[in-house]
Amino acid sequence: MDYIPYCHQVQYYETDMMGVAHHANYIHWMEEARVDFMDQLGFPYGGMERAGIVSPVTKLACEYKHPSTFGDVVTVIVSVAELGGASLTIGYLMKKEDGTTVLEGTSRHVFTDKEGRILRLKRDLPEFYAALEEQL
Repeated sequence: MDYIPYCHQVQYYETDMMGVAHHANYIHWMEEARVDFMDQLGFPYGGMERAGIVSPVTKLACEYKHPSTFGDVVTVIVSVAELGGASLTIGYLMKKEDGTTVLEGTSRHVFTDKEGRILRLKRDLPEFYAALEEQL
């Protein structure tokens, strides 16, 4: 897969009185980038949910490196940081157009059926697991 990083232009409503993007917005951008990554991988969230698969976040970590402001274009590079038997950890690197890193973070997810039973990725979702494994 030729992965294309996700780009987000900071909107005015995402900034505070100082003109800096509010820290909570970065989590939204992580989700936007993750959804885009899954689309590119060939496993869109909507399709997985229609198939009865959900992926709750079990852990989230963000290290804010530098602020972003209104109008900045932030590129979010998504990677598979860790692939476990029942969990997936996604890595995020956010950079401004000048190369300044604004955030490094991760989110960990499990995959369950609609009743909440945890799915074993390699056994229950082998094509998805193989696509993720190629990204390691």
